[in-house]
Amino acid sequence: MAATTNTTAALDTNSSEEATAKAIQKRYEGLVTVRNKAIKGKGAWYWSHLEPFLIQHNETGLPKAVKLRCFLCDAVFSASNPSRTASEHLKRGTCPNFNSAAKPISSISPETCSGAGAVVVSSPPLLGSSVHRRKRNSPPAPTLPPQQQQLLQYGVDPMRVVTQQQHLMLSGGKDDLGALAMLEDSVKKLKSPKTSPGVVLQKTQVDSAIDFLADWVYESCGSVSFSSLEHPKFRAFLTQVGLPPVFPREFVGSRLDAKFEEVKVESEARIRDAMFFQIASDGWKIKDYENDQSLVNLTVNLPNGTSLYRRAVFVNGSVPSNYAEDVLWETITGICGNLAQNCVGIVADKFKSKALRNLENRNHWMVNLSCQYQGFNSLIKDFTKELPLFRTVTENCMKVANFVNYTSQIRNSFHKYQLQEYGHTWLLRVLPMREFEDFNFEPVYAMIEDTLSSVRALQLVLLDEPFKMVSMEDRNAREIGDMIRDIGFWNDLEAVHSLAKLVKDMAKEIETEKPLVGQCLLLWNELRTKVKDWCSKFNIAEAAIEKLIERRFRKNYHPAWAASYILDPLYLIRDTSGKYLPPFKHLTPEQEKDVDRLITRLVSRDEAHIVLMELMKWRTEGLDPVYAQAVQMKERDPVTGKMRIANPQSSRLVWETYLTEFKSLGRVAVRLIFLHATSCGFKCSWSMWKWVCSHGHYKTSLDKVQKLIFVAAHSKLERRDLSSDEDKDAELFTLANGDDDVLNEVLVDSSSV
Repeated sequence: MAATTNTTAALDTNSSEEATAKAIQKRYEGLVTVRNKAIKGKGAWYWSHLEPFLIQHNETGLPKAVKLRCFLCDAVFSASNPSRTASEHLKRGTCPNFNSAAKPISSISPETCSGAGAVVVSSPPLLGSSVHRRKRNSPPAPTLPPQQQQLLQYGVDPMRVVTQQQHLMLSGGKDDLGALAMLEDSVKKLKSPKTSPGVVLQKTQVDSAIDFLADWVYESCGSVSFSSLEHPKFRAFLTQVGLPPVFPREFVGSRLDAKFEEVKVESEARIRDAMFFQIASDGWKIKDYENDQSLVNLTVNLPNGTSLYRRAVFVNGSVPSNYAEDVLWETITGICGNLAQNCVGIVADKFKSKALRNLENRNHWMVNLSCQYQGFNSLIKDFTKELPLFRTVTENCMKVANFVNYTSQIRNSFHKYQLQEYGHTWLLRVLPMREFEDFNFEPVYAMIEDTLSSVRALQLVLLDEPFKMVSMEDRNAREIGDMIRDIGFWNDLEAVHSLAKLVKDMAKEIETEKPLVGQCLLLWNELRTKVKDWCSKFNIAEAAIEKLIERRFRKNYHPAWAASYILDPLYLIRDTSGKYLPPFKHLTPEQEKDVDRLITRLVSRDEAHIVLMELMKWRTEGLDPVYAQAVQMKERDPVTGKMRIANPQSSRLVWETYLTEFKSLGRVAVRLIFLHATSCGFKCSWSMWKWVCSHGHYKTSLDKVQKLIFVAAHSKLERRDLSSDEDKDAELFTLANGDDDVLNEVLVDSSSV
């Protein structure tokens, strides 16, 4: 009962404090509003000398009082009656600096003021004086002119600026007003050397703030340059919030070394804590074509679903397979020494797969996989290289883009209709010849999107007089005009764009979701279904497309896909008897054999017959329905709205805690189930690493950059943030446009073109 009473009393106290704080905040905002109006000439003169400010509780941070501070002497007063404070402090001469304020440079008396003239600075009239009485009875003063607002910028009271009939000519013209204000400000500072204390932080607060700043710079991984710490505006910001200036050298010295050691110790402790791990290797595909450079990231995936950064390798030019093999093996032995069996596999993006096969053949317990994100992107390249439809559409788009961009009359007409239809103008992106020869689809996709988004403007160009004049003399113009009028051209364009987008969207989802190896078969089946629907929609023969998909599937396929699919309780299927059994019926006969071969390879020879017997038992008995349902339980993701597995770790934990009778098969299952199917790592700013590759071969420079990458990657993986700042900025500035039906747009008024 006493506890309840105390709780109620505490709640009442908190409520009372919040109400008081709101009232104080409202009083403060009201005073600020009054002062702002006064400074513009619509209120009492004394507000130019008084400033309201809040005092806050140290514990709660809530405002506890409003005070007034005198600009001239920094004295602090109650804010209950500003008028009385001004009368007693300023009028009676209590303020030591009020009467000694800077006198007018001109000797002309203020009483002679009546019209426009030279600006002078004079003291305000005392309360109760005849001048003050006249001002009170006169209409409100107008808003300050720009010249007097400029004086305010330099800290000089604009209410003390008056105009004279006599002209005081300043040799520098109106621009001298700023210099005059600075002179007056200097005089005031000399007569009243006290300055506002500003923000005063304790040493622990300063140290903590600098630590947070350093962490932000490190974790930005090159997006924030170290030299920007010396930018004058940033220095001014630090001063404004009460922090000392910081220097780039401080951030790349002992502070970086200490941060790296702290993160490294934590990372290695977590790796030692796990029974086994997987290596993910991303970046072997050259990212900087101009300089033939790339940054290879090596990450450690743990069974509990977390990933830890390990190291970065800078590579130049084409990378031989044996070099990649050496780098991967050095990374493994660097983590676990002679206990190499702790590394149960590797997943890597595109480089010669011979390295993965060699390591797997020499170490029977390893499962080395190709990245599925890379596999889906490579499929688009297959389409570009081998489907006639893709080549035809690419060539036609290049013809249209070159004609529009490089024919001045047509370009001007095109821009006119772009502005009319879309509100802005742009040139059509053209595929560089090197990209066309390398079958790089990204620039092709951009060119197709540009063409589709300009469909209406292109149609209107054909009706314009400049096109008619050009087409009379240019056969190429007539051919391009016929192409734009042809609905078949737009159908083909839309078909290619739709298929590429279908595969790109799946690849993007793979990059974001990072599926495990057991999901690979399902992903490729989903792709086949979607492509089949695409063929039906655009009336395209399936044979050629299916052939390319199957060939890419075989290149990426690994027996671990089938084995993990069978052993993961997530994919168990309920039969007519109520049992939850592994989905063998969804495998091909060859894939069933792959399951047997892989499982026996992953155990010792003495265990081979035992593990096959346990596999047969698993096939016929499966898992208890309650446990199976618990593993497969889903919940809605509050961010995306999609249904997701409630506990992704359940599949592995069931084998370790419940299915203990499967001793040999269980050891295989827990190692297979957690393996990642992608190597997508974190993204970072490439410009800094490009410079290091070119100029940073000195040991000290390379060592600092390695430490910086390690700290940044550790933070990003900890937050599960694998995007780059460039991607986030692009998303921020991208307008959310709906998906337009381009074909319908083409068909509108097509008869008139």
